[in-house]
Amino acid sequence: MISQQTRIPYLPARIEGLAAIAMNLWWSWSREARALFQSIDEPLWHDTRHNPLELLCRVDPARIAACASDSGFLRRYDDVMERMAHEADHGDTWFARNYPDLNGGTVAYFCAEFGLHNSVPIYSGGLGVLAGDHCKSASDLGVPMVGVGLFYRKGYFDQRLTLDGWQEDSDVEYDVSATPLVPAGGSNHQPWLTTVQTFGRPVHVRAWKMMVGRVPIYLLDTNLEANHPEDRGLMNKLYAGGPDLRLRQEWILGVGGVRVLRAMGVNPAVWHANEGHAAFMMVERLRELTASGVPYADAVDQVRSQSVFTTHTPVPAGHDAFTNDQIEACAGQVWKEEKGFDKEALFALGAHPALPGQFHMTVTAMRLSARVNGVSRRHGQVSRNIWRELWPNRHWEAVPIGHVTNGVHLATWMATPIMAVLDQHLGANWGDRLEEPGFWDQVLTLDHAKFWEAHLRQKRALSNFIREDARRRFAGQLKEAAQVVGAGTLLDPMAFTIGFARRFATYKRANLIFRNIPRLRRLLVDPWRPVQIIFAGKAHPADNPGKEVLQSVYQFTRDPAFEGRVAFLEDYDMHLAHLLVQGVDIWLNLPRVPLEASGTSGMKAGLNGVPQLSTLDGWWQEGYDGLSGWAISPVPEDGDADASDAGDLYRLLEDQIVPLYYTRNAQGVPLGWVEKMRHALRLAGSRFTARRMLREYVQEYYAPAIHGETSGDDPPTA
Repeated sequence: MISQQTRIPYLPARIEGLAAIAMNLWWSWSREARALFQSIDEPLWHDTRHNPLELLCRVDPARIAACASDSGFLRRYDDVMERMAHEADHGDTWFARNYPDLNGGTVAYFCAEFGLHNSVPIYSGGLGVLAGDHCKSASDLGVPMVGVGLFYRKGYFDQRLTLDGWQEDSDVEYDVSATPLVPAGGSNHQPWLTTVQTFGRPVHVRAWKMMVGRVPIYLLDTNLEANHPEDRGLMNKLYAGGPDLRLRQEWILGVGGVRVLRAMGVNPAVWHANEGHAAFMMVERLRELTASGVPYADAVDQVRSQSVFTTHTPVPAGHDAFTNDQIEACAGQVWKEEKGFDKEALFALGAHPALPGQFHMTVTAMRLSARVNGVSRRHGQVSRNIWRELWPNRHWEAVPIGHVTNGVHLATWMATPIMAVLDQHLGANWGDRLEEPGFWDQVLTLDHAKFWEAHLRQKRALSNFIREDARRRFAGQLKEAAQVVGAGTLLDPMAFTIGFARRFATYKRANLIFRNIPRLRRLLVDPWRPVQIIFAGKAHPADNPGKEVLQSVYQFTRDPAFEGRVAFLEDYDMHLAHLLVQGVDIWLNLPRVPLEASGTSGMKAGLNGVPQLSTLDGWWQEGYDGLSGWAISPVPEDGDADASDAGDLYRLLEDQIVPLYYTRNAQGVPLGWVEKMRHALRLAGSRFTARRMLREYVQEYYAPAIHGETSGDDPPTA
């Protein structure tokens, strides 16, 4: 049985607020809070992978007692407590100042995963981390938001590679007492908040609450003794099992999520579905209205007017679809017990003209949302073309799908040494002036040497982590000697380092750089200008082609011809992601155009002055300016995309990128490279933060929905 309480031991009264800080993930993007915990026991802070709850449970009580009487520690502690109290205040926020008439209008944000911190492993990758950054920025701006997701007891999966590089997926149930999750109480003295009928039996649903600054997130859980044994494990794994399990999870997320909010007394003014997994949230609200006597057509209009839907991928596998028979088995009670909402009406909501007999989750969400958007300018264009069949009477360019380009949370992803340089150059309060006209232009005058030294600190931190992680795995007999080499122990902390870390899907082409082995080898083993590559990422457990790409990349880490200059870091998570985007020299992104909806890892790298080299897809198609990184030229019409892109990749590295990096002044500073770094920071900070993204959602989507403004666009045809 998982404990429902944290294991934090007794804390002296003078510093008992440490527990409150650790229980709100606001600490994870507060420099001062992180530094406070680190100062308690720095080696333990790193050993716990920056988890303050684990730190407080494991630290020597004598050390805690010493902190309680240390004047310097107490001064920092009081400052952090004051800052946290300020962050909890909803009075003077951007949202309250700009939308005083809407301050009571809550936004319900539904997503199948949330990536907030590595200590809460309920995310698989980009979608979840984007959702986490969305909620963090909502907290910063004071947007009244509540998140709804699922509580995965075994998270995504832990990655282990065999000797030949094949990915093995292991299940480990993590300890909820080491997370800031607490049970959300109901009023009926039962452990559950609501009950959902599905596949012929009731499933009781409870919720765990997690505070993310000002934003509460409720994670739904069915592991209750009152449930059927098959239903208790519904939420064990993220994106696991076959269609029946996915359908059950998404039904619980949508239907159960709406009912949990009702049980908690939350009445949202706007409902935002982040990807099609959450489409049943709209179906449940439609059922509520028809059950109360609202005519079906009027109910659809009401649901649409308050709904926002964001689609995140043009890849067909990213859009869930189930057979109508599966939907009938799952949701039979909707039309058997409710008036005004029959089986045919439900099937029509999810009908795609090219997929007869299927219930399409993305189509359902589009039909029941007045405002639909992609996640970059290019993705908006691609989405209008992909979904044009749903609006047969419109030219594809007039399909009502807009875009809000993704952004990343600055305070989460920017390294402390980079922030310190900005403190010196822009003043300690620069974080309060991010929207001032011309503010980000000032980073173009950052001192070259200071900026470079801050970057080198991050490179050393990455190098230290790689070495110690390999040592830990070797000592724990998780790796053989050859695998330790492949884990990066032979990397040179000062060599030019390329970073490539993302999900191993075939279209992301992690192996493209190995297309011409002799040419790549000449680059990597040059004794005067060495180059090295660090890979990280997981393939979906069911994606064997992705696993084969991963295996092919891994095998190059063991090839003596590359002299240990290719590394693969296992078990990619947010902790490792921080180190990589902050510590490599260039970020590599090679999606096959136009399959990258947005991509945010390059934005995170940019916030640390790390330039990007990428195909012109996703956010880079609108962000590339020739100053902050490099772009692989578009493929000629009817050309071989892989051959063309690989050739351009090698040419850029050989002729421009590597020479620029190794051109140094007398003090050893690469002035031209640092110029690229300054422009990368300016671009990411000025245009690609989650703060900018949230402001756009509020201005163009949330506020109009709260005001009751209609979009003027017809829904897709049935």
